[in-house]
Amino acid sequence: MTNLSVNINKIATIRNARGENRPDLLEVAMDCERFGAQGITVHPRPDERHIRRDDVYRLRPLVKTEFNIEGYPSPEFMELVLQVRPEQVTLVPDAPDAITSSAGWDVEGNMEFLTGIVEQLRDAGIRSSIFTGTDPQAIRMAAKTGADRVELYTKPYADLYPTDPEAAVTPFVEAADTAFKCGLGVNAGHDLSLENLEWFHRHIPRLSEVSIGHALVCDALYLGLEETIRRYRQALAH
Repeated sequence: MTNLSVNINKIATIRNARGENRPDLLEVAMDCERFGAQGITVHPRPDERHIRRDDVYRLRPLVKTEFNIEGYPSPEFMELVLQVRPEQVTLVPDAPDAITSSAGWDVEGNMEFLTGIVEQLRDAGIRSSIFTGTDPQAIRMAAKTGADRVELYTKPYADLYPTDPEAAVTPFVEAADTAFKCGLGVNAGHDLSLENLEWFHRHIPRLSEVSIGHALVCDALYLGLEETIRRYRQALAH
């Protein structure tokens, strides 16, 4: 089974726009689980423009499925995750002012740094996932850091899918095969949607998890949150 983890950053963005507590981020997270999501993802950034540090602390006792915290492993981020102890931490190479994740790690160029971070997470009993592209060498190096999983950056797939779905998915199939041979679990995320998710999953059925936020929240504006989560779960059931 491939788990659906709902990234609730966009819910926090809407809440923050009015400076009040509507929508209630904690209530939405619990509803996502109640409607069938198998995980909740957050990506706190230094400027707290969506998820705030306080949100992370308040979510921890409420999330009953799997809590995944994404972020650049700065000292402040590591302090947060080592206190909160989520089930998984996804390491991304974002600059502090990045709008969204836009590339995977240069794992080889950051080998010593990432190995030390992974070791800290492992010692705390936290599963680690390294955000990568499809380059086989980067994936092999990710395995050498001691990480448990990689998360494949799927925007290139989403961009090419409308015109050539076979060509879009092929490098991701090869990347996943490399990861599996290295003993890594495989997650995926970025611009996956109801339009392209089923095709992706059909070709990589051994995915452990997909993390989806922006597209899912957009779909929920029209379909409602419960129906949207049902459809995403259905896309992962084939």
